[in-house]
Amino acid sequence: MINLVKVLKEDENILHNLMQFYIYEFTKFLPEITLEDNGLYRPYDLTEFWISPNHHPFFIKQDDELIGFALVENGIEEEPNSILEFFIIQKHAGRGFGKIAANQLFTIFPGKWQITQIEKNYPAQAFWRNTISKFTGGSYSERSDERKRVIQEFDTNL
Repeated sequence: MINLVKVLKEDENILHNLMQFYIYEFTKFLPEITLEDNGLYRPYDLTEFWISPNHHPFFIKQDDELIGFALVENGIEEEPNSILEFFIIQKHAGRGFGKIAANQLFTIFPGKWQITQIEKNYPAQAFWRNTISKFTGGSYSERSDERKRVIQEFDTNL
């Protein structure tokens, strides 16, 4: 069973540890990401997730095993919900767990959504297109922007 578990502030170090794998995977697409002198990637700034009621960090677990995370910003007023970062560790990739977790997020935060991927991350684009298409019955739009990102937009209330 796939579960989303809200990350508590006291578990921030666990999230940072998991994010090292995520950042490592990103170096395939963004070679300018380099290790710091301490042998780690620069930590992701999670400050907003502890102070803003609109930022939601989740661990993704299969039963009791930690297999990934999702960082969500829920929209305010007319702003869409957004998955800021999403990751399933390689051991569990391609098994449908990410799709289940994403569908759970779409249900927890109903309404307008905007999901972005960097232009070179073709696996992420394929994952999100497939996941969103199945969730919405193909009712979504896609565009690119000036920051070389691919963006899918949809509304779970339609």
